[in-house]
Amino acid sequence: MDIAAVETGFCLCTLAGWLDIMMVVFLCALLMAGYPVAFSLAGTALLFAVIGLASGVFDISYVKPFPSRIFGAVSNTTLIAVPMFVLMGVILEKSKIAEDLLDEMAKLFGTMRGGLGLSVTFVGALLAASTGIVGATVVTMGLLSLPTMLRRGYDPAFASGSIAAAGTLGQIIPPSIVLILLGDVISNAFQRSQLELGVASPETVSVGHLFAGALIPGLMLVGLYMAWQIFVATTQPKKAPAIPRAELGSTKEVWIAAARTLPAPLLLIIAVLGSILAGAATPTEAASVGAVGALLIAGGRMAPKGSFAAGRPAVYVSAAAIIGLILLTSLLDLRLGRESVTTIESLGIALAFLFCALTPWGIVASLFQMRRERTIAPILDQTARVTTMVFTILIGAALFSLVFRGLGGDDTVRHALEATPGGVVGAVAVVMIVMFLLGFFLDFIEITLVVVPLVGPPLLMMGLDPVWLGVMMAINLQTSFLTPPFGFALFYLRGVAPPDVKTAQIYAGAIPFIFIQVFALALIALFPAIATWLPDVLY
Repeated sequence: MDIAAVETGFCLCTLAGWLDIMMVVFLCALLMAGYPVAFSLAGTALLFAVIGLASGVFDISYVKPFPSRIFGAVSNTTLIAVPMFVLMGVILEKSKIAEDLLDEMAKLFGTMRGGLGLSVTFVGALLAASTGIVGATVVTMGLLSLPTMLRRGYDPAFASGSIAAAGTLGQIIPPSIVLILLGDVISNAFQRSQLELGVASPETVSVGHLFAGALIPGLMLVGLYMAWQIFVATTQPKKAPAIPRAELGSTKEVWIAAARTLPAPLLLIIAVLGSILAGAATPTEAASVGAVGALLIAGGRMAPKGSFAAGRPAVYVSAAAIIGLILLTSLLDLRLGRESVTTIESLGIALAFLFCALTPWGIVASLFQMRRERTIAPILDQTARVTTMVFTILIGAALFSLVFRGLGGDDTVRHALEATPGGVVGAVAVVMIVMFLLGFFLDFIEITLVVVPLVGPPLLMMGLDPVWLGVMMAINLQTSFLTPPFGFALFYLRGVAPPDVKTAQIYAGAIPFIFIQVFALALIALFPAIATWLPDVLY
């Protein structure tokens, strides 16, 4: 027997056993070096596929489904909601609705100690439910609120922490992009885990389930943030002084101004989120309604009190037509081509045609006003950039997961989690710690599309509730946005904060909110019903 051949074979077998781990290490090295995530994923996958083929431990059939994966990703009706929600958020951001909300909420809460901090948290929750984009929310509130809070005598650390924490609410309060992506990934992982357990007809988990599961934890976080701000304002009033009522105008004027600003975004949030939770619309359909609604709000805000065709009345008529369509579809059967149609249904169908004809009027008027304000190009550009980034990473992650699975990575992850001390609790703790640490360096999109497909099926095979696991992961990713020294929200705020606000003050202000996040995670871990009760009731 040739000793050299034996040694070569032994080395190849040893190398093959470590290829999956080396693949992950190599990917982390590329990301730490600053290479683009999507190309790092695809390039690492191709490199290790070639190495695996050369060493005889990788079957090329594992990458044959890749073209169908790409087609499935771009035609996935759930993921179509991503560009729609991005468009909705960007429209609201560019139309400066956030500025009006912050201004009016500051007047409402300003006379209280810590009132500006409470207004920031409240507006952060509203923006989270309407935009879902952390960077945009933090930057917007940092530019608008931080100078005002500092000028009013607020402690820089307290003000910075309040803004950064409120900005991250877009991660957990639905509808958010991270919940859409997590919902799709968790759904696939749940079906895979059931098939591997031998379940003939696997159950499904939708994005709507995850939205419902995240709603109560998200509102709980808002309440905990506000409770902390009230506590600080009460025990240390110098850190969060009140604003004299004389500087804010009369109470009546403040409430009238708030009544003009708040209803539109609140109605939009209720329409989008309510339709999903009630089962009246899929996330994709609700996202489309949200984008159109945001367009009408922006057009109505920008439109002058001028002609009937191009002014606010056109927007109001279009919005009323959309509301009328929603009511008609919920009350009457509007399907065409039926043999028997009642008189009321015939009138409803005719009225629905009228509403469909009136709807484009306000949309065209809004587009005209946005073109006049030169906001269409920036909106489309930012929407295209974010959507392209998401889907490019999705394609790279699909190739990476196929090659990783072909190299035996699934078995490695499963055995590692099964061998973790503490059983299921230990496995969940390890995964949460790893995701938390990865959040220092990677965006939530990369973690969701790369890490969750690897650890999701083994964890779900241990009997964990998929909705509970998804909510825990979402809050964990939100916490990593706040954690010094690499929290993305802190970087966003540092970029727009005044020069006299030190980076150490921003870090110090975020620490109490990090403890609040960890406390919320512990509560949900101890009482899973916080995340699972609402989905169980609704679905």
